[in-house]
Amino acid sequence: MTEQRGLVRVLTWNIRGGIGWDGAFDLGRIVTLIQRHDPDIVAIQEIDSRGRSKDLYTPVAFLSQALGSHVAEARTIVAPDGHYGHALISRWPLSTPVLHDISVLKREPRFAIETTATTSSGPLHLAAVHLGLKVGERRRQAAQLAEIAESGGIASVMLGDFNDWPWRGVVRRALAEALPARTRHRTYPAWWPLLILDRVYCRPPQSMVRSWIDPAARRISDHLPVIADIRLSAA
Repeated sequence: MTEQRGLVRVLTWNIRGGIGWDGAFDLGRIVTLIQRHDPDIVAIQEIDSRGRSKDLYTPVAFLSQALGSHVAEARTIVAPDGHYGHALISRWPLSTPVLHDISVLKREPRFAIETTATTSSGPLHLAAVHLGLKVGERRRQAAQLAEIAESGGIASVMLGDFNDWPWRGVVRRALAEALPARTRHRTYPAWWPLLILDRVYCRPPQSMVRSWIDPAARRISDHLPVIADIRLSAA
């Protein structure tokens, strides 16, 4: 277990609504892949329950039952037959989440989830995000994320799908001071990764021990998951 070594393992993954390249909706294989890495905290984007309201469990309930008993959810789109958004799932208790509305007018609604996990090594400030597709949209969102990052404690992690693909992306520049350490893996498109869309940011910088991706996810989603070990004792 990572907690026995003073580490917290985090994972972030855009699951494409739970639909793989074969066109099948299958959350079971998503859970199986995530469990292989044994993460303590998981951020999942593009969770979609629309059209699946008659299922025994909603996608968020199914995922949280398998991955952690503590959940913070952001429903960015709510429809009569379900909802769409992203979630943060933890094996440790979470403080009451704050949903920051970072939406930009006339664009898809976006929320950042902010909370604190009470880990076995101390509190960990968390923010989970799924940002917009336009540069101008992300520029406004990046400024808001920097404020969220600065408001946390000594140990802080922000993770998700940042859609910030340019070499000198506005998000990376905005978070450089508050969250100096970051992952640098190419995650999109999953079959031939070219863009660094999915990331983990953290502080203090020396707390990020290692990070990696899982190419086996290329059949399950159009993004690859990013996994990172964070050493809280370094904080």
